[in-house]
Amino acid sequence: MTENTFPVYNADAIVNFYRTEVLTGQEAKHFTKSDLTPSPKPEAVQTLYMRVLHLLYRFRPECHSMVPLLENIQYPVYHEGATAIMSVYMRISCYSFSEKQKTLTVLSAIMNFLHFRKQRMTMILEKQARFRADMDRLQAYTRANVEAEKKIEILTTIPPEQQAEADELAAALSELQTTTMHEYQEVAQIKVDVSSLKEEIGKLKSQIVESPEELKSQMEKMRENVKNIKNSIKETDERVVELQNMVQSVTHTEAEIQQMLNLLQDLESSMNNTKQRQEEHQELMIQYEKKQKELKNLCNEEGQLKRAQGMKLDKESKQNIRRQMKKEMKEQHVQDVLGQCNQIHQKREEMADKIQEISRETQQLKAKIQSLRDVCSKETEKAQALFDTLSASMDDLHRRIEMHVVELKQDVIKMSANF
Repeated sequence: MTENTFPVYNADAIVNFYRTEVLTGQEAKHFTKSDLTPSPKPEAVQTLYMRVLHLLYRFRPECHSMVPLLENIQYPVYHEGATAIMSVYMRISCYSFSEKQKTLTVLSAIMNFLHFRKQRMTMILEKQARFRADMDRLQAYTRANVEAEKKIEILTTIPPEQQAEADELAAALSELQTTTMHEYQEVAQIKVDVSSLKEEIGKLKSQIVESPEELKSQMEKMRENVKNIKNSIKETDERVVELQNMVQSVTHTEAEIQQMLNLLQDLESSMNNTKQRQEEHQELMIQYEKKQKELKNLCNEEGQLKRAQGMKLDKESKQNIRRQMKKEMKEQHVQDVLGQCNQIHQKREEMADKIQEISRETQQLKAKIQSLRDVCSKETEKAQALFDTLSASMDDLHRRIEMHVVELKQDVIKMSANF
């Protein structure tokens, strides 16, 4: 008792604390300073210890009055009054209640332990609340990931309604390519025909020996035919240029589609990274739960050590009553037990520091996950905007292709009629 690791309070502070924190009702009203000073009252001290046991171990008051079933007592009714006193006597240190200083030190030690217990309970409740909030956030993040994956699948896969349009566009592109090839062949044939006509004109000029009027009429006809052929060649050249522009626009759209595919691949890689970060977060949460279990085991060990300490103190008090010559050995034993308790407190502080470090790491990982989610959301918005522009451009291209196909058919009909 000479070397205490806790402060020893005065009688007024002890009375105020036990009246507000431990006792209730009439017991709190009737408990005063006179119950502890100048000489402690055994009844008041016994009620205090009993209420502390009720608060810590959470068993009912009538459990003190129950006689053990293993003991064969002939008349158990006669022992009901003394059973509660004997129960408290077996659970507390047996010493004379007349010693004021000893009673105040023991009560101040219990008071310090109750303060420590209250602080630890608040810390554990805060950690549980944080853990629940983290689990809720994790569930929200997983839901958002699932939704993002669904959106990516929707963007990457072509719906069946638009599949037909895509097939039609592909068929239209193939038809455009075939028509352009036919136009190039027709232009080449027309050029060959023009060259052959020029040769025939040269031959006819050398062979014709007719009247000048017939020559003039034939020359005018030939000139008209040449003009018509030149006009048709110009028209075909213009259509070929238009078709080339259309092919360039199609290649540009294909490049945009390739860019979209690259963006979707980047999104998939970012989603894989977020999944890996989630797995790391889950591993950290599992480690955090293991640390909590270890802390609970340490608390249980501390309780067991405290119970063992109480039992040892009971034995020492009994030995003090029987043999007064063994006080020094008992004090040394008490100091050893207190050293073990200090070591346990140090271990608990180390475990608390480790838990704080783990919580900091989890917060950093959450911040990184949040930043990655922001980047993913921005990329999805960009992809959606590109998809909208691409769909609009494809619709315009389809309309233009239909218009040009109709015009080409009409021109082909006209040219076939002229030829």
